[in-house]
Formats: sequence, C-alpha cells, structure tokens
Amino acid sequence: MDISDGLLIGLQSAMQPTTLLYCFFGVFLGTLIGVLPGIGALATISLLLPITYHIPPTAAIVMLAGVYYGAQYGGSTASILLNLPGTPSSAVACLDGYPMAKKGRAGVALFMTTIASFVGSMLGIAMLVAFAPGIAELGLKFGPAEYFSMMLLGLVAASTMASGSPLKGLAMVILGLLLGTVGTDVNSGQARFDFGVPELMDGINLVALAMGVFGISEVISGINQKREGEVKEKINMRTMTPTKDDVKRSIFPMLRGTGIGSFFGALPGTGASIASFMSYAVEKKVSKTPERFGHGAIEGVTAPEAANNAASQTAFVPTLSLGIPGDAVMALMLGALIIHGIQPGPLLMTQQPELFWGLIVSFGIGNIMLMILNLPLIGIWVAILRIPYNVLYPAILVFISLGVYSVNNNTFDVFMVAGIGVLGYAMAVFKFEAAPLLLGFVLGPLMEENLRRSLLLSRGDMMTFIERPISAGFLAFCAALLIWSAIATLRETLRARERKADFA
Repeated sequence: MDISDGLLIGLQSAMQPTTLLYCFFGVFLGTLIGVLPGIGALATISLLLPITYHIPPTAAIVMLAGVYYGAQYGGSTASILLNLPGTPSSAVACLDGYPMAKKGRAGVALFMTTIASFVGSMLGIAMLVAFAPGIAELGLKFGPAEYFSMMLLGLVAASTMASGSPLKGLAMVILGLLLGTVGTDVNSGQARFDFGVPELMDGINLVALAMGVFGISEVISGINQKREGEVKEKINMRTMTPTKDDVKRSIFPMLRGTGIGSFFGALPGTGASIASFMSYAVEKKVSKTPERFGHGAIEGVTAPEAANNAASQTAFVPTLSLGIPGDAVMALMLGALIIHGIQPGPLLMTQQPELFWGLIVSFGIGNIMLMILNLPLIGIWVAILRIPYNVLYPAILVFISLGVYSVNNNTFDVFMVAGIGVLGYAMAVFKFEAAPLLLGFVLGPLMEENLRRSLLLSRGDMMTFIERPISAGFLAFCAALLIWSAIATLRETLRARERKADFA
C-alpha cells in the first residue's frame, strides 16, 4: 500500500476511543515523570509492562510510546527551573535554560521548549513516514567502523562545547571516557577499575552521573546562600510570550536540530541523548556569537529540544522495521511487541498495518495533546521557583534519591550520586563544563566496543576506517572540525593580542 492508504488505516485505528484514552494517559504520565527529576521513561515503562497484558496491542504500544516521547517534553522543565535534568537527553537544557530562568525568563524558556518540542516531533513524524524505508536501508549499511567514526566525531564535537577553555573541555571528555571504562569488559568478561566493589561491575549509573553533576552540585553550591525563589513576577501569557528576536534566533536552530535528531534517532544504538548533545555542539559552532552559549542563549535550548524530540520519533524506525532497539527504552518497546505476539521487522508494515500506521498517526495526535497540555501548565512549573530554597533543596534531594534508586533498586547508587555531586561541585568551582563529561561517558563505551569489533573483523588493519566511504566521511568531518577549531582559536588569540597592544 502507499503512504496515503497507510495513513488512512492508521487514522481509523488511532481514533478508536480506547486508543485515544490510552494515548492521553501515556503522554500525560510521560510529561509528569519527565518533570520529576531522575525517574525517567525507562522505569515507568518497566512498571507499565504488566498492565499491557490486558490491553489491545495497538492501545498498549501507543500508551508506552506516549510515555516515551511525553517524557521528552517534560524532561526540560526541571533542567530549566532547577538545573536538574528530568531525563538524560534533557541535560543539555541545563546549559542555557537555567541561566534564562535566573534572568527571570523561565516562562519564555519553557514556552519556546514546548514549541521546539512540537516542531521537532511533528517534523520527525513527517520524516518517519516519508523516509522510513530509506533510513532503515541506510542503517543497514552502518558497520562497526562507521559507528566508531561517528562516535569519534561526537567526542571531537564535545571538546568544543565547553564555554571556557578548550583544554578544559578536552579534559572533561577524557574524564568521561575514563568513567565509561568502569565495569565489566564486554569481550573478556573481566571487571575493570571496580576497585573490588561488586556494585561497580555493572559500571557507573548514567542517571546517577547526570543527577550528580547537575543536581547535587547545584544544591551544594546554593545551600549556604540565603535566597528565595528566583521568580517574583506573575507568570501569564504576556510574560511567557517570546520576543521577535527569540523567535528569529530559534527558527533555523529548530530546523537544524530536527534534522540532526531525525538522523541520529533512526540509527540503532544512538538515541535522543546523543542527538541533543550533537545539536548543541553544531549550534555553538555555526553561531556568530558563541560566547552567548552557557549564559542564556535561546537557541541553546530550542535546538537540542527539537533534536531530542525528533529523535524520539524516528527511534522507532530501527525498532519497527529492523527489530533492532536503539536504546534501553526501545528494547522495552520491542519486548512489549513480542509479548503481544508481534514480530518487528521489514514485514511489520504489511502484516500489521493497523498497528504500524496506527502508532505513526498516534504520534501526531499525542503531540497535539502534549502541546495543548503543556502550555497552560507552564505557570504551575514556574511557580516552583517561588518555593523557598530551604524547602526546595530537601525535596530535590529526595527526588534525586528516589529517581536514582528506582533504576536498579540499589542503595549503592544513592551513595554514588552523592559522591558524583561533590565532584560536580568541584568542577563548577574550577570552571569545568559538565556537558562534555556526560557525552564522553555516553559515547566512550560504544566507541570502544565498535573499535575492537572493527579491528577483529579486519584482523587488526587500521585502514578499514579509511577504506569504507561512510567511515572516511566522518573522519574527514572530524579533521575539518579540528582544523576549524584551531583556526578559530588562533584568530581569537591574535585579536586578544591586538586589543592588548591597542590598550597599551
């Protein structure tokens, strides 16, 4: 069948009252757990899986998918208001969203993230419908060499994300790589850098790392400061309305973020977190005023939000069309399909058209629900900032502890997040950025695994990374980025010398 016939079948399936009800429940619950720091879609979908036994397959998958992309909407709320990422992919929103909130522009930041999330999601859905077969075919061409080169590009980009010294950004990337090596080696099964602690054999918890460097460090840095909530003015539609400059600065970043998110979301093993970090790095590179980033740049919020929401839609491409989950959440979605006797793969579109196209159409319906749901609630979220900090800080610590504990049901993770929080505070004192650390931690293990796999397949021949065209293209992009950064640094140094000479 062609796309129009498929969309018609999907509309009939998605507009069933039962499916609509579960779609609304999913997106509402997703937004709620996205706002609550540290809980995340993974734990929520895990808890909801037993319920799906008693729900029709289409309604069950629509509900779980709604939790997933609804969490992307809500995840930026805590990042902007409290410097506390609700989900790992929304950690980037802390970098410019929180400075906007401290300047009294929390309403504008939340309004624009809602718009960016909607734009990214809807364009991501359009790309999912139009390019799903082609994207799936491109994904099949990615081998270990291509993945390694792509991860290397991500790390090179990460070293340029820090708003301060490039050397400090590089140091944070290396620290992230080192933290990513903790745990059991995939190939040999040997424990690495666990220092005799059994709980470290599974590695450092990503949620604990994100919550520690962003959340706990913020609590420590502000605990001795006598201050009330940041927002004093009444939040209404007038105070939430962005300026013309905000809109102008956001249009192209949202479009670029959507493109980046759609691409990385469709590749197995990447996901929304990598897409949002890459989008931020790209925006900082193409900006004529990169010094604004980290101090409340609106495009530093809207571009990553569009990217992670677009990625959350196109992440279903490899899961549905190839049966390859892109991340842990997609693995749970795959399990939910199998529970209902549905086998994901290239034949799913023809064998289960009601489910496949019903899910696609439900994405659009769910995002419209989220748009209507989120905008009126912005005032409620911003009101959190009016809570005195001596009340708010203990509540933040409770949410962090519950969220981290709920991932593995392990009290060791609670102590781990406390230790990481102290490290995050020390990083903040010495002006080290947390974002490159987080990206190095996420990409490092994946890059190592694909490097070793590539060398095994090529029998140790390093030329395999050059001989494969896609891999060579990524490496060429890495080289161009490094040259561009070196030239920009040299140019800035010369300008500084000229200014110093003029002043003298």
